[in-house]
Amino acid sequence: MLKGLAFGASLVGLGRPILYGLAADGREGVKGIIEGITLELKRIMTMVGSRDPGQVGRDVLISDNDS
Repeated sequence: MLKGLAFGASLVGLGRPILYGLAADGREGVKGIIEGITLELKRIMTMVGSRDPGQVGRDVLISDNDS
């Protein structure tokens, strides 16, 4: 998700994981998948120094110092 946001996406599709959660445990499975993805995105955004998804820019993936 972070990579998509960094490249300017305003929407990121998560259909397959949601369907897997639904098949595995119904409503609770979907809830668990969404909570897991949300926590992971928050963790990665913290690592790159972004407070909200609107602040994620290309610079989190590609640095001017990269050779």
